[in-house]
Parts: sequence; C-alpha cells; structure tokens
Amino acid sequence: MSINELAWFKSSYSGGGGGNCVEIAVRPDAVLVRDSKDTQRQAVAVSPHAWSAFTLLAADSPL
Repeated sequence: MSINELAWFKSSYSGGGGGNCVEIAVRPDAVLVRDSKDTQRQAVAVSPHAWSAFTLLAADSPL
C-alpha cells in the first residue's frame, strides 16, 4: 500500500486556521505522522507501541 492510499486523520487539536497541524495514518507495522500543510514531505514512522506510549503520555499532560 502506497502512502497516498492510506487513510490519513487530522489531529482533533488542529484548527482550521492553518496553524500547526499533524495527520496520522495507521498501518499494521507502523503509525505514520506527517505535517498536514506539507503532505509531500516524508512522514515519520513509529512503532504502534511507541505511538501508544506517546498518546498515553500526551493525554496525561496539561495543555
């Protein structure tokens, strides 16, 4: 599956004002993270375990 065929999801914290926005796509072997304003740049791939640990830590952090 190519990167263009993946289902990308924008962060719920991303606003419509064109600020800092990220998107993710989930594959069985990796979670891909990219800048939603520059989708031609290479995405960062992390393991599902690392993504899970990151989201748990982020959920516990105050904004």
